[in-house]
Amino acid sequence: MTIILTLLLLIGYLVSSSIIGPTFETRLDSIVKPYVFSLVGWELRVIPQEIRLLLFNLSGRIDDKIGLVREYFQSIEQIKALQTKIDATKAGQGKYDLASLEAELNRLQAHKSTLESTAERIIERQIRDTLTEQGIFSPLARLKIYFPPVNFKLAKPPYLLVISPRDRIESIRQITLEPDLRVEEIENIEAKVDKLGVSSLVVEIGGLGATYPTFVANDINLRATIDAAAEEWLHQYLVFKPLGFLYLLDLAGLRQNYEIATMNETLASMVSKEIGSLIYQKYYAQPEEKGTGTEKPAHEPKFDFNREMREIRKQVDLYLAQGEIERAEKFMEEKRQYLASQGYYLRKLNQAYFAFHGTYADSPTSIDPIGQELKKLRGQSASLKDFLDRVAAMTSRQALRASVD
Repeated sequence: MTIILTLLLLIGYLVSSSIIGPTFETRLDSIVKPYVFSLVGWELRVIPQEIRLLLFNLSGRIDDKIGLVREYFQSIEQIKALQTKIDATKAGQGKYDLASLEAELNRLQAHKSTLESTAERIIERQIRDTLTEQGIFSPLARLKIYFPPVNFKLAKPPYLLVISPRDRIESIRQITLEPDLRVEEIENIEAKVDKLGVSSLVVEIGGLGATYPTFVANDINLRATIDAAAEEWLHQYLVFKPLGFLYLLDLAGLRQNYEIATMNETLASMVSKEIGSLIYQKYYAQPEEKGTGTEKPAHEPKFDFNREMREIRKQVDLYLAQGEIERAEKFMEEKRQYLASQGYYLRKLNQAYFAFHGTYADSPTSIDPIGQELKKLRGQSASLKDFLDRVAAMTSRQALRASVD
């Protein structure tokens, strides 16, 4: 399956010059080529490890080891707190012993590594069990066998370069880049790509479904990890359905359709969040969290970031519809600085930012009606499987509207 995905993406890369333009494609290739993430190289490194683990059962029994999953994610939080102290000390703002902090950091990172494989196997089992409870198995037949198998690796995912036209908000290219890029390299790539007359942004992602096993970020919290693992599996599941296959063609540049991309991403996001909520409630929720489906929330901030972002997007769309590109870009930069003054720092706020985040129409910051239509359809569906099957069979936005109506 990975080979099929990789070939389709490669074909799309070769033919996309007919969609965007040969000069643009050639110049873009010269900019990103040194930084492109090798999917094939990663597969060659990881697949032997997975086979060895499967053949020799190196993870051992995972029953009754949920406490190790909690311990793994506690170590992530401890590492983040320790890194903050180290950064402050290096900046001359802390009174800690740097050598002691770094020694403790190395110890925690080593301990986290010993728990990683166990955490992966346990969460995979919990996802499979929950999918079984929902009657979700294979996209190809009614046989009750898992396909694709649920399998993910906790690691730092590649960065994603998102490209949008300047005169509208729409993702026209997405390119995976190496995960170890420095901020200076990221900004240099964006500056060069922007000179091609487009809007670009390099973003961090929580997971990547174009590989097998899938990528899931190894520095996010427990609930986000469960959601991401389920979502990346759903992307692979959907490839074998009409909606997901059309989305694959969109990613490859063979048949671009932003509405299909939004439907597919939003469907995967909604279903994965339901699966994630069920798993979290069953295995990990504390008594005070029961019924919420989330980890214990922080105090509600006075500033409503989601509402502010929706208003910014509406105004940007209005400016772009009137052909006022420079005014829209100036407005976004002013709002970016305002958000920073409210404690919400965004490195860049541009058309590519909204093009990337806009494909998740169930996001609180989205103004896309596709999100509301899918939520309405979920409410009309008899089960999660019924909802997934109905939307996965769609081939257009019109089909979604008709189904809701």
